[in-house]
Amino acid sequence: MSNNKIPTSKYDLSTYWGRVRHAMDITDPRTLLSTKKDIDSAVKTLREFEDGNSTLSEKVWNAKKVVDSTLHPDTKEPVFLPFRMSCYALTNLVVTAGMLQPNLGTAGTVFWQWTNQSVNVAFNSANANKSTQLTLPQMAKSYMYAVTASCGVAIGLNKVVPRMKFLSTSSKAILGRLTPFAAVAFAGVLNVFLMRGEELRQGIDVFDKEGNSLGKSNQAALYAVGETALSRIINASPIMVIPPLVLMRLQKTNWLRKSPKLTIPVNLGLVGITSLIAVPLAVGVFPGRETISPMKLESKFHNLKDKNGNDIEKVEFNRGL
Repeated sequence: MSNNKIPTSKYDLSTYWGRVRHAMDITDPRTLLSTKKDIDSAVKTLREFEDGNSTLSEKVWNAKKVVDSTLHPDTKEPVFLPFRMSCYALTNLVVTAGMLQPNLGTAGTVFWQWTNQSVNVAFNSANANKSTQLTLPQMAKSYMYAVTASCGVAIGLNKVVPRMKFLSTSSKAILGRLTPFAAVAFAGVLNVFLMRGEELRQGIDVFDKEGNSLGKSNQAALYAVGETALSRIINASPIMVIPPLVLMRLQKTNWLRKSPKLTIPVNLGLVGITSLIAVPLAVGVFPGRETISPMKLESKFHNLKDKNGNDIEKVEFNRGL
């Protein structure tokens, strides 16, 4: 009986657009409808292919799409549904629209920034590399730091921007609308490094092309966490910048002036559409499973041999999302 290795993706992950198309599969909201029976059936289909009992077909690719969008790559357990990447746009819809409401005030700013960081912590925890995990006290400490940072930046900018006398009124208005983005970007990066700090301290598992662990690497962890933090900024940029600026423009039109009650649904629509488009584009910037030369890692990964005695030229690690 032959063993087949399932390709990482049906798309070329060495190219950006290949990763975007792969990310569109992972973030496809339709996969949220997959039942336990569907997931078990998908796992079975992939196992049959690996055992050499079936050929690489559209059925196998569809099964892989369900598995990749539903199960964590390290634990092989289902990610809690609201915090799967396929639910990212939907889970963040109300939170993002809340943060982008005009004239929130201090209480509103604190509430929505706290809510956003709570959701971020849940996503980071659910999708992080599971070879090294935070303890509950460490997670609570990281969470408090992230909430404090986001609220501090948001409230601070709300106080500072109106006092910038060298700016025109319109410039102040634009910067005021972009304050949530600055707070989310700063706190998002801090959140990732804090929530995944244990990975940086202990390292994450590095694998050969057969999926065998070669040990833990701190350098691989730095790559993984750093790229995830950068992707958070890239992801937040269009979602937190485009809707408020478009809404600001629409609020100057007669139809929205005459119907101010439409502001909230229009805001939700703008955020929702932008999120669905932006998430795959952001996730695709970096591959979820990185392939790297072992020479870029610690010396213990240099000059390793595979089971056939050949030099291992590439190693892999899960970046996490």
